[in-house]
Amino acid sequence: MPEEAKERSNFIWDLVEEDLAAGKNGGRVKTRFPPEPNGYLHIGHVKALCVDFMTAERFGGKCNLRFDDTNPTKEDVEYVDAIMDDIHWLGFDWDELHYASEQYQQIYELALDLIRRGIAYVDDLSQEEMRAYRGTLTEPGKNSPYRDRSVEENMDLFLRMKAGEFPEGSRVLRAKIDMASPNIIMRDPTLYRILYKKHHRTGNEWCIYPMYDFAHPIGDALEGITHSLCSLEYEIHRPLYDWVVNVCGFKNPPRQIEFARLNLTDTVMSKRYLRKLVEEGYVSGWDDPRMPTLHAMRRRGYTRSAVRDFIDRVGVSKADSTVDVALLEHCVREDLNEHARRAMAVVRPLKVVLDNWPEDRVDALTMENHPQHPEMGSHTVDFTRELYIEQEDFMENPPKKFFRLFPGGEVRLKGAYIVKCESFEKDAEGNVTCVHCSVDMDSRSGCEGANRKVKGTLHWVSAAKGLPFEARLYDTLLSSEEGIGEDAEGAEDTAVDKKDFISRLNPRSLEVLNGFMEPSLKDAAVGDTFQFLRVGYFCKDKDSTDEMPVFNRVVGLKDSFKITK
Repeated sequence: MPEEAKERSNFIWDLVEEDLAAGKNGGRVKTRFPPEPNGYLHIGHVKALCVDFMTAERFGGKCNLRFDDTNPTKEDVEYVDAIMDDIHWLGFDWDELHYASEQYQQIYELALDLIRRGIAYVDDLSQEEMRAYRGTLTEPGKNSPYRDRSVEENMDLFLRMKAGEFPEGSRVLRAKIDMASPNIIMRDPTLYRILYKKHHRTGNEWCIYPMYDFAHPIGDALEGITHSLCSLEYEIHRPLYDWVVNVCGFKNPPRQIEFARLNLTDTVMSKRYLRKLVEEGYVSGWDDPRMPTLHAMRRRGYTRSAVRDFIDRVGVSKADSTVDVALLEHCVREDLNEHARRAMAVVRPLKVVLDNWPEDRVDALTMENHPQHPEMGSHTVDFTRELYIEQEDFMENPPKKFFRLFPGGEVRLKGAYIVKCESFEKDAEGNVTCVHCSVDMDSRSGCEGANRKVKGTLHWVSAAKGLPFEARLYDTLLSSEEGIGEDAEGAEDTAVDKKDFISRLNPRSLEVLNGFMEPSLKDAAVGDTFQFLRVGYFCKDKDSTDEMPVFNRVVGLKDSFKITK
């Protein structure tokens, strides 16, 4: 852990230090990161991941990775592999690897013990009836008519549930706690349900599966976790967590500590909605660069150090809040500004003909790879009679303070010469198709006599030497500033509309353009990032071919995030 991180603290670390000072857990600190393998990790999970792993690092402890695979309906080995890959990409590694499914037998035996002790019973109520019996926030619930079944009957029914004798959804195993509890979570919560679904690890071995609120605390206790760190929505679940580990007889139970989850403006943080985007074809996949998943961010060109810097700046607090996505972009921009090589590319090309430049003349110009890092070297670009500039860099009738190219105006072409617009051509629709300029032959950058100043400098690409490429310009998926929050792990899917989610998608979240780039970019590898001068930061995409390279805009050059002191 960096020295500066050791100097900082947060309320979680303060609580852990209190436990250590009190001699709890024999001086051990052991955390766990417990994702459900029903989707790819997104930026919201990264906060929890960093909290878990960095807390262990802070105190010289260990952090386990445990997949809470208690719901086989949407879980898959694809997600398991992707999650492990993302953790390693972020620079973390786990101590022990576990799956809730490998603990099924132990969890099942503990359920049998609760039945023998009269603490759990099999209930025949339907979901609708159970909701009606549960009561409200202001009214207590009432006991199920099946709550007083004998131990023998409950044991028989539960064994027959396991044997597959009953239809899915017809019976559940519930804890016998208190239907009048002011905390609705404690009103005889469900411990097991019947699911005839093939599990990605256990196949068809089981047809009853433990609920998350039952399996999760047992998994923590079995692994010797000292501090169970989770997001704030689990605060109301903490009494049930403590009840489970205590009633199951675990000594030195883990301490659950809740922290605020991460919400971002303009960002979908709900896995069920992200899955909908993928399954219904609104995006190309979990790694579509518009998605907030780590795989998508990596493909877009976000760096590990930028993501971790963002999480560090967000910090750990007890109160939920929404962070401006501009802060994430700021962190990415800062990192790329420091490390990305400079190059030139034109995404909306407009041809420029230098009328007084000899047709066969080619000037090889030297360009720095990074103005602040001479150790990164340089490369050459060819300057020829015909060039491309950006369409937006020319205006027929410019407003005041337009310092780019216009009739009679002069600009410097980056690293090259000063040119003056003499005329231009239009097509039948009135669009400018070509600009004719003259070159001041004595104005080559870096040469004696090239001191004449002009206000505008434009990037360019040689029409003869430039290579075609596809530019993908990305914007946020949502068109409003209100993001869609993260789901709680283990939460059951519901038909919540959340303000008509699909209608809020941004129709301009992706713009595909065909441009030209300098030849030095030909040998760029997939994942390489560059600053395209005056355009933005770009990353080579996996969809690239030898004939058509594809570059994703990682982030623009303009920073909309304002740092406050």
